Amino acid sequence: MDPATYPGLLPAVTDVNRPFWDGLRAGELRLQSCGKCGTRRYPESYVCPNCLASDYTWEAASGRGRLWSWVVMHQRYFPAFADELPYNVAFVHLDEGPYLMSSLVEIPDGLRIDEPVEAVFIPVPGDRVIPKFRVLR
Repeated sequence: MDPATYPGLLPAVTDVNRPFWDGLRAGELRLQSCGKCGTRRYPESYVCPNCLASDYTWEAASGRGRLWSWVVMHQRYFPAFADELPYNVAFVHLDEGPYLMSSLVEIPDGLRIDEPVEAVFIPVPGDRVIPKFRVLR
């Protein structure tokens, strides 16, 4: 992948999501936690999707979850990923409740739905870090 194009593929860092991105650089997965009902959420939002309260904090999550689904992409849908083919897209159900779309590293043979995974933190161009997941066996 062309390092110059990579930062443009990532979401913009905003005042609302900055704690998430700062957490990744610090080696932890941070989620918003509702100040009223305690629901953990991702992606970030101004209000809780459970009770609609607007007060929240950012808390470190365990970084663990279960593989909910995945796909291996063999077609070039995005030019920026042309030299990454094939690549995988994984949907992870975090232990804290939210789902996070990412990818897997070190994929073992015989991958199965509901396998336990843990976050790993991958530096990428543009002084950012992204979460990917490793299967725990």
